[in-house]
Amino acid sequence: MSNGMFDLSGKAAVVTGGNGGIGLGMAVGLAEAGADVLVAARNREKTDAAVRRLQSLGARAVGITTNVQNEDEVRDMVRRALDEFGRLDILVNNAGIGIRKAPQDYTLDDWNLIMDINLTGTFLPCREAYPHMAAAGGGKIINIGSMTSIFGHDLVMPYSASKGGVVQLTKSLATAWAKDNIQVNAILPGWIETDLTEPLRTEDVFRERYELISARIPHGRWGRPDDMAGTAVFLAAGASDYVTGVSIPVDGGYVAF
Repeated sequence: MSNGMFDLSGKAAVVTGGNGGIGLGMAVGLAEAGADVLVAARNREKTDAAVRRLQSLGARAVGITTNVQNEDEVRDMVRRALDEFGRLDILVNNAGIGIRKAPQDYTLDDWNLIMDINLTGTFLPCREAYPHMAAAGGGKIINIGSMTSIFGHDLVMPYSASKGGVVQLTKSLATAWAKDNIQVNAILPGWIETDLTEPLRTEDVFRERYELISARIPHGRWGRPDDMAGTAVFLAAGASDYVTGVSIPVDGGYVAF
């Protein structure tokens, strides 16, 4: 298999939530493979820093402030990518939020916020990107699920439900859009060292849980954001042209143990 199957030169990508954590890890991987990258996220300062990092790699990169719950802002995001790069080949739906509580303690506002960002915020960019990808003859959509797409979790019930929904959304879009040569797949990150998981790794109240999680990872360590890059590049590149509707765990073997 030649490296050309993983070459993203001349391709344009949008990465939501791409200014930190696994989103930035994937954006860096796409940029290193040759793609132009638009980073769409809510924190402007972090986005500017992420864009500078991508540009330091020689990539064409721009940022836009985007709330993925908002139809107009999602539409502006896609339009900006088209204006800047003239095309949209790759969409990575990574923006997400989690709130830790016992199930009975969630408010309806908590539930709606998590569903709106994690699930609706995946659907809206997909819907907006579709006509442009279809008109161009194809595209790649990578949705970000979670280990909680597979396993229940007592402290993040709505997050788990939303990420389970992302997997089913991925399958449905894959079957609907295969005729348009749009491959839609999901990545299920395992336990990754990010701001979202920092409390589990650093707070004494979670010490026992952290040790149990760590003991179950056959690879012997938690993942890092850059561990996500290779799978993202594969799913964005020609190497995965006959792969659609699948969810790939990137978890150091956690799901296999």
